[in-house]
Amino acid sequence: MTARDEGRSRVLLIEDDPNIVDLVRSNLSVRGFDTVVATDGFQALRLVDTSRPEIVLLDLMLPDVDGTDLCRQIRERSSVAIIVVSARRAEHDKVNALNMGADDYMTKPFGMEELLARMMANLRRTRSEASMEPPDPVVLVGDLVVDLGNQTVVKGGQPVHLTPTEFALLRELALNQGRLLSHAHLLRRVWGPGYETETEYVRVYVRRLRSKLEAEGGEPVILTQPRAGYRLAPN
Repeated sequence: MTARDEGRSRVLLIEDDPNIVDLVRSNLSVRGFDTVVATDGFQALRLVDTSRPEIVLLDLMLPDVDGTDLCRQIRERSSVAIIVVSARRAEHDKVNALNMGADDYMTKPFGMEELLARMMANLRRTRSEASMEPPDPVVLVGDLVVDLGNQTVVKGGQPVHLTPTEFALLRELALNQGRLLSHAHLLRRVWGPGYETETEYVRVYVRRLRSKLEAEGGEPVILTQPRAGYRLAPN
């Protein structure tokens, strides 16, 4: 494997259809991406560890492994951005993928411009290129400490690991602590323009945050206002 060119982002494409591989790899190459390819689950996990990609494009229908389970395994070992690109169109397939740690979900067939737009949106979150510094970089909710400047989260004195998308969602809630934020606002700010109707993304990721930040039977950290949105509880 050749060394990564300076300034080029590395993409891991997990796909066993050679026609799609050729299409994606050639289009990404001319746009400044290095693409490594895995055609099965074992190879995919090895390349996650060895090639250190910035983004993963994952097909769910692989010959040797269930794609959603592979998504879970990748998420357990890496915070890399994961975009599922699948022919499965059912809503439960999307929700399952998001629950397993996917950051985004696209259905086949897809346009390269849409894929590139989604890739760039995910890379912006992963690289944490915030447009402005928060006025107060530390936000408190009970025994939860969210340090926005250092991008760390501590609960009851113990560090909490969040993926880039989870942290981006928590950051938006923390910057507006106590204020009701609509689904559309959170989707636009966290995932980007064009995601405003993907309300399931917010629901799934709020559940993921709650599972990591809230103790069973304890005070809620994220408050829900039905059919309106979410707010971070005041300290």
